[in-house]
Formats: sequence, C-alpha cells, structure tokens
Amino acid sequence: MLTNAIIVQSSPPLVKKTGSSQPLNAPANATFNKNYYTPAFSQKLLAAIQNRLGIPYVYGSTGPKSYDCSGLVWSVFRDAGYSYERSSARTLWQSSVPVEGDARFKFGTLIFFNRLGHIGIVVDENHFYHASSSKGVTLSKLDGYWAKRIVGFRQLQTPEVQK
Repeated sequence: MLTNAIIVQSSPPLVKKTGSSQPLNAPANATFNKNYYTPAFSQKLLAAIQNRLGIPYVYGSTGPKSYDCSGLVWSVFRDAGYSYERSSARTLWQSSVPVEGDARFKFGTLIFFNRLGHIGIVVDENHFYHASSSKGVTLSKLDGYWAKRIVGFRQLQTPEVQK
C-alpha cells in the first residue's frame, strides 16, 4: 500500500519554437491569393509539361534532352513564367509554402516523395507528372507505390503567379 502522496510536477515543453515557420525565400510583406494559379498560368504550365512527355531521365539534368525530377519542375515553371533558382527537391520543400486540404490536389501543386528525394507536379487527386528514372517524363497514378512514399504538398507562390 502506498503511504506517500504522489506529486506531479509540470515540466517545460519538450519542443520549443525556435523560429518562423515561413518559407525561407518568401518576401516578408507578400500576401498570397489562396485561389492558386490563374487559368492562363496553369495552361502554360500544362503545355510546358506536355511538351516534355517521354523525354528521358538523367540525374542532374535540366533539359532539353533529359531531365531529373527537380530539373523538370524548374524547367516547366520557368517556361510558364515563374523563374526561381534551380535547386533540389529538398531545397524546394524548404522554400515553398505548405498546402493542405483540397488545395493539395489542385493542378500545379508540388508533391514530394521519398524523404524529399523526389518531386512531381499534381494533376488531380489521382495523378501527377514527374521525371521517372525508368519512364522519363511521365504521368503516374497517386496510388500504391507512390501513395506510400508521399512526404507532403507545397506551393510555389509569388505575387507574379497569383495575378
């Protein structure tokens, strides 16, 4: 039988907030439209992707004769009118804005896989475009193999794209 009273002391939180959750490259005073990309921008983005379908995968390549996953994303966004410094999927994750809910499946949303080692562009809730090491630039289903490897969804948002 217990004879002493049990005293529970509160302790400091295990995780402290140490910085901002804002993307590293976001302008400090930028306000973004939650409606995502304009129809005109989306059409340019889709045309840029479709012009690359079937082009082979080569690690580190940004086109025009071959692409890796982040090189494809950089190239098609550039052709659609949004320029940024070419970077890895991991760096894009860090410099883009989180997307949740239904916005995850809007065309143009970036989708990240395999511990931020792979990136693609969402078409809808069932499909995405990417540079596949086995198929080149292709449209793939977001089920089975890929669904198990999703890290999350992000958006490249700038005032220029949102106009």
